[in-house]
Amino acid sequence: MKLGRHFTVFGSAIFCVVVFSLYLMLDHLQLDHINNPSNGERFENGQLGILQDKIDHLERLLAENNKIIANIRDSVINLRPSVKDGRGFLEAGNESQVLVVPSAPLIVPIDLEDCQFSSQTYSKAADTVQMLDVYDLLSFDNPDGGVWKQGFDISYEENEWDDEPLQVIVVPHSHNDPGWLKTFDDYYRDQTQHILNNMVVKLHEDKRRKMIWSEISYFSKWWDNIDHQKKDAVKKLIERGQLEIATGGWVMPDEANTHYFALIDQLLEGHQWLERNLGVKPRTGWAVDPFGHSPTQAYLLKQAGLSNMLIQRVHYSVKKHFASQKTLEFFWRQNWDQQSSTDILCHMMPFYSYDVPHTCGPDPKICCQFDFKRLPGGRISCPWRVPPQAITDDNVQQRALMLLDQYRKKSKLYRTKVVLVPLGDDFRYTEAQEWDQQFNNYQKLFDYMNSHPELHVQAQFGTISDYFEILRKNVGMDKVGMSVGLSPFPVLSGDFFTYADRDDHYWSGYFTSRPFYKQLDRTLESHLRAAEILYSLAFASVQKFGKPNNYPAAENYKLLTAARRNLGLFQHHDAITGTGKDWVVVDYGTRALVVYNPSEQTRTSVISIYVTTPHVHVLTAHGQLVNAQISAVWEDVSHASTELSFVASVPPLGLAVYQLCKGAEPQSELAHYMFLKPALGHVKTILMVTDGNNNILNASFSLEFLINFDLWMSEGRNVLLLQTLKLKEDGSKHSIKVEFLCYGTTSKKDKSGAYLFLPDGEAMPAVIRVTKGPVFSEVTTTFTHVTHTLRLYNIHGVNGQAVEISNSIDIRGEFNREIAMRITSDLNSKDRFFTDLNGFQVQPRRSMTKLPLQANFYPMTSMAYLEDSGRRLTLLTAQSLGATSLRSGQLEVIMDRRLNQDDNRGLGQGVLDNKITANSFRLLLELFNSRENTAPFSYPSLLSHISYMYLNHPFMPIVTSLDSTVLALAPYSPLSSPFPCDIHLVNLRTIQSQVEGGPSEQAALILHRKGFDCSISTKNTGLLCRTTGGKIHLEKLLTELKVISLIPVSLSLMHQSPRGPVEQEINLKPMEICTYRVHLA
Repeated sequence: MKLGRHFTVFGSAIFCVVVFSLYLMLDHLQLDHINNPSNGERFENGQLGILQDKIDHLERLLAENNKIIANIRDSVINLRPSVKDGRGFLEAGNESQVLVVPSAPLIVPIDLEDCQFSSQTYSKAADTVQMLDVYDLLSFDNPDGGVWKQGFDISYEENEWDDEPLQVIVVPHSHNDPGWLKTFDDYYRDQTQHILNNMVVKLHEDKRRKMIWSEISYFSKWWDNIDHQKKDAVKKLIERGQLEIATGGWVMPDEANTHYFALIDQLLEGHQWLERNLGVKPRTGWAVDPFGHSPTQAYLLKQAGLSNMLIQRVHYSVKKHFASQKTLEFFWRQNWDQQSSTDILCHMMPFYSYDVPHTCGPDPKICCQFDFKRLPGGRISCPWRVPPQAITDDNVQQRALMLLDQYRKKSKLYRTKVVLVPLGDDFRYTEAQEWDQQFNNYQKLFDYMNSHPELHVQAQFGTISDYFEILRKNVGMDKVGMSVGLSPFPVLSGDFFTYADRDDHYWSGYFTSRPFYKQLDRTLESHLRAAEILYSLAFASVQKFGKPNNYPAAENYKLLTAARRNLGLFQHHDAITGTGKDWVVVDYGTRALVVYNPSEQTRTSVISIYVTTPHVHVLTAHGQLVNAQISAVWEDVSHASTELSFVASVPPLGLAVYQLCKGAEPQSELAHYMFLKPALGHVKTILMVTDGNNNILNASFSLEFLINFDLWMSEGRNVLLLQTLKLKEDGSKHSIKVEFLCYGTTSKKDKSGAYLFLPDGEAMPAVIRVTKGPVFSEVTTTFTHVTHTLRLYNIHGVNGQAVEISNSIDIRGEFNREIAMRITSDLNSKDRFFTDLNGFQVQPRRSMTKLPLQANFYPMTSMAYLEDSGRRLTLLTAQSLGATSLRSGQLEVIMDRRLNQDDNRGLGQGVLDNKITANSFRLLLELFNSRENTAPFSYPSLLSHISYMYLNHPFMPIVTSLDSTVLALAPYSPLSSPFPCDIHLVNLRTIQSQVEGGPSEQAALILHRKGFDCSISTKNTGLLCRTTGGKIHLEKLLTELKVISLIPVSLSLMHQSPRGPVEQEINLKPMEICTYRVHLA
């Protein structure tokens, strides 16, 4: 999908415009409440001027009496409950007036009950299918299966349906990509609007006709452009069951690269639109085109209240195996679920594609003859060169029996005598003629079949929910829930990656393709979430205090809605493909830097901004000096810009204010540099960066490097970088090496492209700069296509526990190259490694030699890790990429791809629009207290969870001038204490009003309780939180706002819980995502 550079500008604009206006409003309310807590009057212009003068005078007094004011404030803060156990932001009585960061407890307090979940014993039930076991079982060969090339011959007996007739449900559909070969708007103009307009007319012509639709992004655009008469006609079609909205998300999302925040957000946007405009509550998921399928999506659909789902793009060997076992229909259960609470009934399509030639039965040559859009004289034809025939009285018998033969053979792959036959393809039913061709000819075939009882078949048009309703009735299940008695369907756990559609054509390339846009997507998610939470808090404050009366609630809400929908479009399976980070430049004078903490944890992290002079220092809002570092941002060895870095402490979901002051004294400490360059005759250099003058270390560990210029120059290979990580806690040394490699593409006819990864074999294996400073130290190595930096933060918080890895990739001048980063350790991980699914759960993997190299790559949305009996090495990522472990102790990540040819998957071009892309990671080494795990599930540590959140939701700085006419800025802290360590605030999203379209008084509070591994040490992690058994008392967390109501609902707000309103305490199960309608005031 062609999404222009305006997304970068949009992401920055939506945050800066909305968030900063929210901050000013919150600050206004806070100050007003302190001065006049019960007064409901509005400020007038004259009063604002007087107030500003008083504030200016107060600022001068504060500057003159800085020490006294700071000490008094520190004493007061230390009396507050939020600073118990050393959690205060300032240390009272500090004569130097240098800010002291909060200290963490030695060991994180963890409730013993919280560890029972991750340590539960795994027992596989007899009827359970585990995808890891399926992969072990399959040989992944590809013998010719006859007419069903990837399958086998299917036969049946004529009398099999004598006692129970075959029920055939033909489901017309049109798959509309919101951008692929054309833009969203071009597709809508040229095709989609005509499909929907014709749908209204043609379905009304015959009540037996049915249709399903899934993409609400298109449907909402069309709805806004039709008249009331047509809208009423659509509502009648829905009421009569002729039109069904399947899934109902904003798009049909990708399931590999998407983060679960964005998956929820686009689903919620679609469902809220449906509820507001049509009163529709989708029952069934429909996913025919995502390139592989994730159990995360199954879980989210279940939590949203859906009962059924359909998937299509699954490895052809898996489909063949499931067809032979008649397990193409199953209950999809989450790996961690030992009961059945996450089960959702899933139908897997058995054949190659979702187009008509591959949906009526196993023989595409015959099925294509029943795609009546391909009748002679049309624009498309059957590639098997046998065209369809219009159905007449003369040929109806012969054609009906031919089609019925395919229906019967397809039904033999399933356990019931109900068969599903999709009828559609991409952008089908654009013209009225196609509607007539398909529906009229099929109705003649149905009429013939149904009027001949000796055929024992009942065929009809239906929706996807019609099919599942008939299926459930057929096996004695209720319409939406589980089976009554013994279920005829197996239970399956696991995922369906990596997808292959034929031969060795594995779709692992798109896990990395266009990484620039993948990072852009993650940045937009973070900015949108921040704006949503601040908007909801601000709007609730306006409702409570009744001011300011000019707060632009409706205008800001429109901006949020536009941002939600643009992010939703990004999640489409042809679109999500990341961003560069815009730096704020501070140019002159004294500025206020407002820092927002989008996480629910009290947080200490490093802020870095560009400045135009090294003569600058940082003060808190109360005048305390903050430790800071001035560093160079090098363009080359001799040219650099100036960067200011300092350690900021911000309360959960809060805002802190810092002053950036220009002047000679006091001056921030300058970083020190050392450069190393290769030279002729330079045999070998070993740089031990540990305890010497050029050390790079922090309170947790130190790093050792080997720089081998001789190997680099003589063999043209990559110089080895990081060699050893030494833990301070026990003095142990651990071998961890980093290198960069380059894959070419195969010399065969089929080559790598946007979707496929077809390498030519294993990968073929500068100037070095060492930086030391009080805030961070780092080593940077520059190669031809990669600038690689390893950084250690000299702080005791979470960020001080990991190595930060930053890579700037530029392969714009290359030809058919894919750049990879390889991390090699001494961990004995064997063939086992772990990658996450959508940032929600972790899936164990095995590297299999029976599979081609590209088949062993999997999507890495948030993390990948290796482990042995004593250690775990985790790589956290700020963008989705493809990852694998090809050897024991090794992690490999594809960083970027430049491919000069199409891979024959419909795009019609290679990947040549590369940009300079900055990729960010955290490398975390953790020790096990005890370990023995062979279960098909795994969990990150608490530290890993929080580190990932900090990486993907960094502090957000906003610069403003102190001499503006706005009210004086003050820190803002909406929570009295952090959330429990294992509970994540997914979103606090103001719900749209049902009447006016603006904001309502309610918000969607979405919480996720994360599963975590208790066997990993929690000593010296820097965490400032604890676990509470999944319990949160919401009102006790809020400093000023009150909870008026708290109602549990389904994930996307469609269904209310039968429990009704709950008390203030929320109780979450491990891994559970829950949504509440909350009214704050």
